[in-house]
Amino acid sequence: MVADNGPPPLIGSESSIETDIQAMEEFAATLANEVATGYDPQLQRVIPAMMTKLPRANSDFPELESFLQLHHEVQQQTFSNTFNFRDGTHHFAVVAESISKEYASSDAFARAKVRDVTDGFEAASNPLQNETGTRENG
Repeated sequence: MVADNGPPPLIGSESSIETDIQAMEEFAATLANEVATGYDPQLQRVIPAMMTKLPRANSDFPELESFLQLHHEVQQQTFSNTFNFRDGTHHFAVVAESISKEYASSDAFARAKVRDVTDGFEAASNPLQNETGTRENG
């Protein structure tokens, strides 16, 4: 019988990260290119269809009114999700590129920490942070 030692330990903020920097650079470039040339043009093509407003229902038909209200809510959520996917994927590519550039040398690679990755994602998703990591405008 194999002893259960519990869940594996989590990577702490002081743990090192091992990765193939060249592969990360290629991944970042490929991902950013796919978003820019594959996803975004398709998104721009379907935006008009997603934003089509349906006419109001006759108040004597409450089921249709209810359907149209739910349709509008789903339409808005779908619109948000498509942009969030595009923007999130772009942020992921920016972080991968940033990390690969920062840790390209073996000395810097040896110092890479989980917190650096977390900070990279936070910086990429927060347009109010400048390059020094401090918040602008408040």
